[in-house]
Amino acid sequence: MKSIKWPKHSFMILAIVATWIKTVIVYHTSFEMKIENAMQQFILLINPLSFVLFAYGISLFFKSPKVKSRYIITISVILSIVLYGNVAFYRFYNDFITLPVLFQTSNFGDLGTSVAAIVSPWDLLYFIDVLILILANKYLPKMKEAVKVNVEFRRAYFVLAIAMTFLNLGLAETERPQLLTRSFDRELLVKNIGTYNYHLYDIYIQSKSSAQRALADGSELVEVNNYIRSNQAAINPQMFGKYKGRNLILVSMESLQNFVINNQMDGHEITPFLNSLTKDKDTFYFSNFYHQTGLGKTSDSEFITENSLFGLGRGAVFFTHGGNTYNSMAERLGDNGYFTNVMHPNNKSFWNRDMMYQSLHINKFYDIDSYKIGEGEAVNWGMKDVPFLEQSAALMKDMQQPFYSRLITLTNHYPFTLDPEDVMIPEYTSNSGTLNRYFQTVRYMDEALKDFFQSLKDQGVYDNSIIVMYGDHYGISENHNKAMAQYLGKESITSFDNAMLQEVPLFIHIPNSGDGKEMTEIAGQMDLRPTILHLLGIETSKDMQLGADLFSPEHEDFVVFRDGRFVTDKYVYVGEACYDKATGEEIDGEPCEPYAERATKELENSDAIINGDLLRFYDQKTGNLKQGVVK
Repeated sequence: MKSIKWPKHSFMILAIVATWIKTVIVYHTSFEMKIENAMQQFILLINPLSFVLFAYGISLFFKSPKVKSRYIITISVILSIVLYGNVAFYRFYNDFITLPVLFQTSNFGDLGTSVAAIVSPWDLLYFIDVLILILANKYLPKMKEAVKVNVEFRRAYFVLAIAMTFLNLGLAETERPQLLTRSFDRELLVKNIGTYNYHLYDIYIQSKSSAQRALADGSELVEVNNYIRSNQAAINPQMFGKYKGRNLILVSMESLQNFVINNQMDGHEITPFLNSLTKDKDTFYFSNFYHQTGLGKTSDSEFITENSLFGLGRGAVFFTHGGNTYNSMAERLGDNGYFTNVMHPNNKSFWNRDMMYQSLHINKFYDIDSYKIGEGEAVNWGMKDVPFLEQSAALMKDMQQPFYSRLITLTNHYPFTLDPEDVMIPEYTSNSGTLNRYFQTVRYMDEALKDFFQSLKDQGVYDNSIIVMYGDHYGISENHNKAMAQYLGKESITSFDNAMLQEVPLFIHIPNSGDGKEMTEIAGQMDLRPTILHLLGIETSKDMQLGADLFSPEHEDFVVFRDGRFVTDKYVYVGEACYDKATGEEIDGEPCEPYAERATKELENSDAIINGDLLRFYDQKTGNLKQGVVK
């Protein structure tokens, strides 16, 4: 039988084609990227090629066929791991992984249940090209016979690779101007420059971010300060200091979205206790309140609430900038006589909290060692909400008053599982086990919060407190849109709907006040810090904060998301498209343009403060740069 005569460089060509085709297939099957026109489809088709050509092309410099084939297989393995890492991350976060996230290794040991829920044996198919190359290397030795590579061929090859890169970047810039300078949306980056080039860009941005702090001299604060002062909202004299001296109890409600409030699932009330608070005479219920977190999720919500600054777009500030100088809400309260603490039944090093809380000037962290976890009381990464909140109320009884306690719940966390004895309502029935179980864990958390209020009364700390409860981030990602559409009675979930689903509940409960009502202002987590401090009579006019007091008559209906989306009372901006908020219909983009510029400015200002550690140059008492700082 005559042996096949393979073309020159067959093994390298096989690797390029296999990785290219696999990557394009993964784009369309594992990521939910919105493709709006033929140009975007073409860009998505070609964007893996430039990097793949360069990566495998290096093999042309090797003379030994054995070394060359080993190099090609190694690159195939690395690219497969990178691609699969993004797939697994996307299933949970509906986002693409970043370099800082990869260094959050101290969290990995606690992620067992979450990882098990997103990994499948079918995932081995993501490495199918590696298997093909290994088999070809073993059974088709003629494919990888030594070929002398002359300089002209190498030069022509890399000219082609460079041309492909410029073609990709040129088309991407045409489709999305200033893509690499002003984009906060990782999906846009991956869609336009590809997964592999996105990671190269990510490395560049991380290096640039690291250099920012070293080169910062404080002069950047002048522009940021001018922006903040020009957009500052006046205090409401009727609300300012009205509850001065009360304890502050802040509850972060894990993964709680607003669509469950005053709603039912197959005839079962999902949140009966929280529903009652929406009509309670002592409770302000904010029905148009949005989370503003990024990849840091719960830790981002903590950071935003404390500092009225955004988290970073590429990782958790708790990890990347835990040693920065901040002027947190805890610090301001501590300066006004409050004992400040966080209560969370988890390892103190999780999310680098033990280090970050020092930077936030939190007096004490009641971590997992502060609680007694009995049989059947453990869940996910810590303790079930009912015993956690009950024991927390008991700890508050002995605290120095006034105190500020921030509590972080755990039970309503992905993958939303409960022990049988904790189930109060049946599962929903859809194609998403995640959504099906979500209603059950939400119902459990609602019951835990009801018991918590009673425990506070029993411990004698309820009457002299303000209890603020807010959803920290979404629980149901866009990966479950089909099931969400079924539950909401829609044909499908649009980009507009996804933005609206970022609503999370906010309750400000003030016992015996009689001031409660529903508040319909468009608001976000950034607004919590000034709102709370003003209620307690602490003035913030010199603070570096981007949020505004929700009770201020000058509070603007404008909320910016970490990825650049925004919501106003009239418009919603998502993925370069402008929508009418009342109808959900896409409209001409001109009304959104001024808001889009402001959204970008706010994100850039926040990033500048964090990346440059600029607050080390700021005198909080005078509202000016510290003496000796370069101007």
